[in-house]
Amino acid sequence: MTTAQHLAEEWPGERPEAARRLLLAAVDSFASRGFHATTTRDIATAAGMSPAALYIHYPSKAALLAEISRHGHATTLALVEQAAAGEGDPRARMRQLVEQFTAWHARGHTVGRIVNYELRALPEADFAEVAELRRRIEEAVKQLIEEGVAAGHFSVAETRTAARAVTSLGIDVARWYNERSSESPEELGARYGDLVLRMLGTTAD
Repeated sequence: MTTAQHLAEEWPGERPEAARRLLLAAVDSFASRGFHATTTRDIATAAGMSPAALYIHYPSKAALLAEISRHGHATTLALVEQAAAGEGDPRARMRQLVEQFTAWHARGHTVGRIVNYELRALPEADFAEVAELRRRIEEAVKQLIEEGVAAGHFSVAETRTAARAVTSLGIDVARWYNERSSESPEELGARYGDLVLRMLGTTAD
């Protein structure tokens, strides 16, 4: 699945087509040039629009980055919370969580790089909103680890550190994964699921 296809599924008809084109163009531009080196003209040109047309939908390139980052983090939070509240014991739910979290960052690796590595470019209010989403993601993982520890499934000395390690593994996939990678997102997710369970001191039955 290409970045454009992934984003088209992530943003299905929630905004005018021109705004969707700008979001896709912003992702491609931020990924290839970096946020600070990208101009509004770069984004508008890639979307087949004039720079003036961009401002009808977004007041700045920072507003585009903020929407991409909010949506990426909100989607990830929903995925994590759903897996953590799913069926099975903590080991089964942790495996499911890690598999889906990893696969998401592999399939959407371009978006993943932007939302995780351009955080400091966000305006202060947008950064605070995204930081809260990140805190909630980490907290959901931490609570699942604590549940596993209480049930005697996991053996970790410090659950918050363990939660950060789990999320960091999945997030880092976006840094190096690409369409030439030898593993599919699902294969990589399954292998990371095994690794995380071992890291937490257990394996799945």
